[in-house]
Amino acid sequence: MATIVKVVYGLDLAETDPEAARIEKMLEGLQALTPGKYLVEFLPFLQHVPGWVPGMEFQRELGAWRDATVGTKEGLFKKSMEGIDKGIQTRSVVSELVEGRGIDVQDENDPIVQEIPKSVGNVAVEGGADTTFSSLQTFFLALSLNPEVQRKAQSQLDAVVGPGRFPEYADRSNLPYITAIVKECLRWHPVLPFGVPHLTTQDIEYRGYFIPARTVVLANAWACLHDDQMYPEPERFFPDRFVRENGEWNTKVPDPAQFAFGYGRRICPGRHFAEASMFVYVAMVLHVFNIGPPLDADGKPIHIEPKMTNGVVS
Repeated sequence: MATIVKVVYGLDLAETDPEAARIEKMLEGLQALTPGKYLVEFLPFLQHVPGWVPGMEFQRELGAWRDATVGTKEGLFKKSMEGIDKGIQTRSVVSELVEGRGIDVQDENDPIVQEIPKSVGNVAVEGGADTTFSSLQTFFLALSLNPEVQRKAQSQLDAVVGPGRFPEYADRSNLPYITAIVKECLRWHPVLPFGVPHLTTQDIEYRGYFIPARTVVLANAWACLHDDQMYPEPERFFPDRFVRENGEWNTKVPDPAQFAFGYGRRICPGRHFAEASMFVYVAMVLHVFNIGPPLDADGKPIHIEPKMTNGVVS
């Protein structure tokens, strides 16, 4: 969360900052994107029933998430603008929008222009805070279950980076196995197994199937990323599938990013940043730490069962 807030707003967000708690509340609202979660999706008239009526808890939940979303959008933008005005703000996405693009956020005659940097910043935080964290959880889970992968990655880090410094993004071309681990994390346990729900705007026909307008469509990224024709032994965490024995990249294996980050006009705009930051995280952690399963009271490793959680972001 702190990384995406720094990049988007140029702010250093402490764990105790009230904005951090508000962002957490906002991210809880992502579960509302899960199709079929609320009865109101099937009985639209329920949106007019007061929240105090038994069974209408969704009214209160959605209201709290809405308030957190609006509060986050306004609060972070205000802090960022204060830093820009004082000349102490570091370069960020918001500062580029405001200064680099010449947007006048004080122009009360054009409220849409005022909303552009606010909304762009807020969407970036919504899309990047939870998803990157989920990918990192997959990384720690996978490496604790596959010590041989960890040893191979650390061997490459020792050879390329050495003990005298930390790995950097500039090392990426010389660390193909680290990139392979990132790709396999995206494939093995995709953050958005069914993508983000889309809604058709008109009647369409696709490969003989008629899809009416206003139909919710889900792209099954999980099925694509676990297709054994493209990825043999799909349930196995195996970064080596992306790298040939001579160390060169295996271009015959489809890049999981083409499925994991969505499609078309709604493809994730932060996909390149996500992969780049994941590479740095993975390289830094493996260069400094050994990852293993937790230990019980007797000091014996606890068996870990890899399971996905319910929700849009897993």
